[in-house]
Amino acid sequence: MPTIAITRARTPLALYALTAGAFGIGTTEFVIMGLLLQVSADLHVSIAAAGLLISGYALGVFVGAPLLTAATSRLPHKTALIALMVIFTIGNLASALAPSYGVLMLARVITSLAHGTFFGVGAVVATGLVAEDRKASAISIMFTGLTVATLLGVPAGAWLGLHFGWRATFWAVSAIGVLATMIIATLVPADRGESAPMKFVEELKGIAHPQVLLGLLMTVLGFAGVFTVFTYIQPILTRVTGFTDSAVSPILLVFGGGMVIGNLLGGRLADKRLVATLLGSLAALAIVLGTMTFALHSKPAMIAFSGLLGVAAFATVAPLQLRVLQKATGGQVLASSFNIAAFNLGNAIGAWLGGVVISHGPGLGAVTWVAALLPVLGLVVALWSVRLDTRLPRRLPAVACAETVL
Repeated sequence: MPTIAITRARTPLALYALTAGAFGIGTTEFVIMGLLLQVSADLHVSIAAAGLLISGYALGVFVGAPLLTAATSRLPHKTALIALMVIFTIGNLASALAPSYGVLMLARVITSLAHGTFFGVGAVVATGLVAEDRKASAISIMFTGLTVATLLGVPAGAWLGLHFGWRATFWAVSAIGVLATMIIATLVPADRGESAPMKFVEELKGIAHPQVLLGLLMTVLGFAGVFTVFTYIQPILTRVTGFTDSAVSPILLVFGGGMVIGNLLGGRLADKRLVATLLGSLAALAIVLGTMTFALHSKPAMIAFSGLLGVAAFATVAPLQLRVLQKATGGQVLASSFNIAAFNLGNAIGAWLGGVVISHGPGLGAVTWVAALLPVLGLVVALWSVRLDTRLPRRLPAVACAETVL
């Protein structure tokens, strides 16, 4: 894999360039949630159909991450990042100009193709920019763009859509794409080294490593728990806790602030003790979701738990991503992209499970404790994975063990 020169002066700027791209991609993924009514009215479709624009994007990420990673595998990392941001920008321009629902859906899917591979390549580039003891923090800095998008970009996009029409939001995101492309082209250092890229089949063999698969499963289970609740946070806050509709947005800002804190905290802790942070963050997420059940009828408690959920959810991001990167014996970019796909698969599973609980199960008030079961399962998988780490040295020759564990 090509290496990137590490310099004290340029490293922070290069990481922030990746953050700029992550901010744009995060904004376009989630902003549609605040534009459903406008899109529905303008394109003459139901709100449910407009909601499928979210599902279409998530499916595009899940399918597109490995495919586009394979397509860009022979490109230098910097070139791949720029190409992905160009795809992202074109997709948003197509969304802004879409004359019909079908065209808008297609534009959303095109945009989503860049998502998983950008974060996959970006995570590898970010870890190559810093010293060994700062790799998790580098990943968390890049993902800060995603959390800030949720905190600021999405509300700003919703405001633009409300006052100037939903197309104005996509024009604005397109402008962010152009700016992010320029920043990445200027600040991210070029790859150095002549290592030949791995064949896609060889990269897939690296993904098939049991520890990588267990890492991907942890990611799916952890974020399925988060989105079992987050997808239905508005009806939970209004119909169970008793908040007014106007109170939901400020509470979501609390959640977004918690995401930023949790993301950075998880990165710092994972740099010091990766395994302990991985286990602790999954356990904390399960505890927050489970105890949230007892806070559903208290307004102050639910405000606090909204922030805690943001902290617990995104404290898992850096350790989960770094665990997969460390366990991939080859094809780190593909492994990283698969993990982003796993995040989105978890989102889709969580939204589906929450809907089942509400429509066919114990109801809206039970969503939180059902959600807690998923990170508990993720913690079980993590403990199993860690146990494999400790058992491998007794089963394999010393050299093979070192290569597998590292």
